[in-house]
Amino acid sequence: MIIEHQQIKDYIPHRDPFLFVDRIIEIKANNGAIGIKKVTGAEFFFPGHFPEMPIMPGVIIIEAMAQVASVLAIYSRPEIKGEILYFAGIDGARFKKPVVPGDILRLEISVIKIKKRMIKVRGKAVVDEGLVCEAELTAMIQTGKKES
Repeated sequence: MIIEHQQIKDYIPHRDPFLFVDRIIEIKANNGAIGIKKVTGAEFFFPGHFPEMPIMPGVIIIEAMAQVASVLAIYSRPEIKGEILYFAGIDGARFKKPVVPGDILRLEISVIKIKKRMIKVRGKAVVDEGLVCEAELTAMIQTGKKES
């Protein structure tokens, strides 16, 4: 199943310029997902990071992985659609090489654990088969409903 850019907006509240996933090219409920971000150079952060040598900020790479993980969480648990997922933790984040305009960022997410109000995933960002970033991400699901 492929989820296109416009359809991603049905899953998560992010909008341009803060939606960092162009499409989800693979998704399996409670297991994993793969998202794609084409880094064009027109993104809002490049003029300031850095003007002479544009590099995608590491926090944006982490955010892109989190957005794929959020789509996966909602795809896996449709009853939480419309709820917000909040970062609860980032562990073991490592950056291996810079991401620059022209790169195609492959965002690979695999589930470590899904509970009622939490999801923990392992994320990898890859360019041309080379690892550029990895981290474990945890999010809390804010249901807006009181627990009984």
